[in-house]
Amino acid sequence: MAGAVTTLSESTFDETIASDGAPVLVDFWAEWCGPCKMIAPILEEIADEQGDKLRIAKLNVDEAGDIARRFEVMSIPTLILFKDGEPVAKVIGAKPKQALLDDIAGYL
Repeated sequence: MAGAVTTLSESTFDETIASDGAPVLVDFWAEWCGPCKMIAPILEEIADEQGDKLRIAKLNVDEAGDIARRFEVMSIPTLILFKDGEPVAKVIGAKPKQALLDDIAGYL
């Protein structure tokens, strides 16, 4: 569904990022992470506004540590943009909405 933030797990991660169509921006986060909570509403806004050309998903690193290690996520929040299943951009740390959009604009 366009506009929704998808919650990923170890079992759904690979299938979701490899699906054809729009790029997928994955938010690597954790419940205890303050900056992660700060960017959550921003990501929801982006999902609502850009849902036709960008999918937003989130992955809890405490529940999917193997995937976080696979993509060398060392600090959170880390946002990785996947296109055709491959990582094409990485944004580390909480950023304002426009700065985040600017960082990924070249891939959309």
